[in-house]
Amino acid sequence: MAVRAAFGQGGHVPVQTTTPLPRLAPLYAAGFVTAFGANGIAAAVGGAHRELGLTLASLGVFLALYDVAELVLKPVFGALSDRIGPRPVIVGGLLVFAAASLIGVFGAGPFWLGLARLLQGAGASAFSPASSAAVARLVPAHRRGTYFGRYGSWKGLGYAGGPVIGAVVVQVGGTPWLFALLVVLALVTAAAVLVAVEPITPLPRQRANLAAMVRAATDRQFVVPVTVLAVGSAAIGALTGMLPALGSDVGVPLLVSTLAVAVLAVVSSLVQPVAGRLHDAGRLTTGLAGTVGTAAVALAFLALASAPSAVSMFLAALLAGVGVATLTPAAFAHLAGTTPPERLGRTMGSAELGRETGDAVGPLVVGGVGSALALPFGFAAFAVVALVGTLVASRLPADSGARQPD
Repeated sequence: MAVRAAFGQGGHVPVQTTTPLPRLAPLYAAGFVTAFGANGIAAAVGGAHRELGLTLASLGVFLALYDVAELVLKPVFGALSDRIGPRPVIVGGLLVFAAASLIGVFGAGPFWLGLARLLQGAGASAFSPASSAAVARLVPAHRRGTYFGRYGSWKGLGYAGGPVIGAVVVQVGGTPWLFALLVVLALVTAAAVLVAVEPITPLPRQRANLAAMVRAATDRQFVVPVTVLAVGSAAIGALTGMLPALGSDVGVPLLVSTLAVAVLAVVSSLVQPVAGRLHDAGRLTTGLAGTVGTAAVALAFLALASAPSAVSMFLAALLAGVGVATLTPAAFAHLAGTTPPERLGRTMGSAELGRETGDAVGPLVVGGVGSALALPFGFAAFAVVALVGTLVASRLPADSGARQPD
C-alpha cells in the first residue's frame, strides 16, 4: 500500500492513497448498521406512541435512549481507537451491538426493548467514531470530502431503511425478527471488517493533559463544525420520530408519514457524495456548505410549523435532506484536515458526541414544546435553533479545505 504525505495543519499528515473501494466497503457498512439500528424502531414508535401510552414528551425520551450511551461512550472509544487502532474497536463494537440485539430477540415488553436499544447505542458508540477515523486515515487528504460523503450516504441509506424495512419486518414477523435482522447485519459486517480492512497502525502521540484537552475541545476549529453537525443530526432525529406524530395529529396515514421520513434519508444519501465532491473541488466551501445547510433545515421546520400537512411533510423532508447532506461531508472533512492524525479517533469521537447531543436534543425540543403548546410550535422552536446554527456556521472558513496532492 503506497503511502504519501499530504500537507495539513500542524505538519505533514501521512495518508494512504491507493485504498480501493472494497477495503472501504465494510466501513460504509458499519455506518449503515448504526443508522439502521437507530431508526429501525424509532419511526414505528413515533407513529404508534398513543397506543403505547407515550406522551409526546416521553416519546422524545424514548427516541433519545439509543443516543444516551453514545453521549457518554463515543469520546472514550474514539480515544481507544487512537491507542490500539480503529479496526479492533470497530469489530468489538459490532459484536456488542449484535449481543445487545439478542435481548430484543428473546425479550418482550417495553423494558427489554428499551434495554436493547440502550445497549445497541453502547456498541454503536465504539464502531461509529472508529469507522470515521479509519476513513480519514485511509483516504488521501485532498479527497476526504468525497469519501466522507460516501460514508454519510451509506448512513443515509440506513436511516431510510430503518423506518421502511423495519416496519415491513415487524409487520411480517414482529419486533423479534427486526432484532434478529440487526444481529445478522452486525455479525456479517464485523466479519467483513476483519477480512477486508487492513490493520491501521496507531501513531505515536504525546500524552495530553487536562488543559490541552480543554483547549482542543473549545477550539473554534472544533466547536464550530461540531455545532453545525449537531444541528443536522438534531433535525434528522426530530423528523424521524415527530413526522409520524405530526401525521397522526393532522390525519395523515402512518404509511405516508413514514415515506416522508424515508424521503428525508434517501435525499440525504443521494446528495452527500455530490456535496463531498464539490467541496473537494473547491466549488462548495466549508462556510457556504454549513450556512446553506443549516438555513435549509430551518426552512424545513418553518414549513411544518406554518402549514402542517402531507405536502409540507414531504417538502420539509426534501429541504432537510438536502441541507443535512450539504453540511455533513464538508464539516467532517474540515475536522479531519485540522486534526493531527494520531488524534483522529478522539476528535471523531468527540464530534460524534456533538452529533448525538443533537440527536437527543432535537426530539426533546420538538416534543417538549409540542407537549406544552401544540406540535407545530415544537417545530417552530426547532426552526429557531437551526437559525442559530446558521449564525454559527457563518464562522466557518471561506475556503474549501481541500488538500492538493504534493
